Amino acid sequence: MTQAGERAALVLTGGGARAAYQVGVLAAIRELRGRRAGNPFPILCGTSAGGINAAALAVYSADFNAAVRRLMWIWRNFHVEQVYRTDPAALFGTGLRWGAALTLGWAVRQTPRSLLDNAPLHRLLGRVLDFSAIGRAIDAGHLYALSVTASGYTSGESLAFFEAASEVQPWRRTQRVGMRARIGVEHLLATSALPFVFPAVKINREYFGDGSMRQLAPISPAIHLGADRILVIGAGRLAEEGRQRTETYPSPAQIAGHALSSIFLDSLAVDLERLDRINTTVGAMSPAQREAAGIGLRPIETLVISPSQRLDTIAGHHRRSLPPLLRTLLRGVGAMRREGSTLLSYLLFEPGFTRALIELGYCDTLARRGEVTDFLRL
Repeated sequence: MTQAGERAALVLTGGGARAAYQVGVLAAIRELRGRRAGNPFPILCGTSAGGINAAALAVYSADFNAAVRRLMWIWRNFHVEQVYRTDPAALFGTGLRWGAALTLGWAVRQTPRSLLDNAPLHRLLGRVLDFSAIGRAIDAGHLYALSVTASGYTSGESLAFFEAASEVQPWRRTQRVGMRARIGVEHLLATSALPFVFPAVKINREYFGDGSMRQLAPISPAIHLGADRILVIGAGRLAEEGRQRTETYPSPAQIAGHALSSIFLDSLAVDLERLDRINTTVGAMSPAQREAAGIGLRPIETLVISPSQRLDTIAGHHRRSLPPLLRTLLRGVGAMRREGSTLLSYLLFEPGFTRALIELGYCDTLARRGEVTDFLRL
């Protein structure tokens, strides 16, 4: 078992189909590690689709190389039908329900729950993941902790559900809570329930949606779980281009894509800046000085890997790989146009797109080989 003070955490952020990029990064890490046994990340933290990837790594944490191979196979062969329904009955039904709610709201007793039905994802997760293996991995020392974060629609709190070694204690901060739980399929559906796109999930007494919403400190769960160094794998560029002149009014897809990017990227960038400032301040003091001053903070080593290219641009190249009826639905909100491709990139679970992102993640990681090997102590 990894000893206290030597625990590395892996933080996987959200992003729908964009999370394929994370798998490419993991594939490069597997290659750099060679045949080394064990799990390099005893603490796994994920949000949204990153939470699903984190849970898969936890289930197979006894063999990191095998875990990455399984993730690679799934993401390289993804189709939208495995994540959400694209059959005519489902899509026409969605259109009718939303149309009725908008035009005949006074006569409609039940409002639509979501734009898409992710029942196929529910079945897929239940089929490929043995959630009881998480507890066994913790008992065997292959894993120290797993957390997945969801956002409570009633409380407004960012709740990190965690399954961990017995000494890990729950925590509560302003709008942030860590709660011990047996991680199951409902937690993964909750953390990945993109607002308006997928339905909220009820856990205990509250409905939860995508964990990136109102997540003020995405790195915080890893620190609370005892990490001393953290690898963060993003699913979008943290530095976007500046303003450009435009005369066209933004489409619904462009507005939705902008909102999703704000949810998934902005809080991570702010949290990384905050951690860097804390590290600078704490690093200027010796451990003895910090103890004498009653400062419980400690320096946290971090490494961030994020896409070197715009993922929405890559998504635009693969837009025609979606089923025809789904393309028609998305065309109506502007997602099939260039400026709407950000929204498209969250929904494009098709091999052409996911394989391109896996390749990008792999190349981006190998391009920073020295930093990665230093972080992994290779």
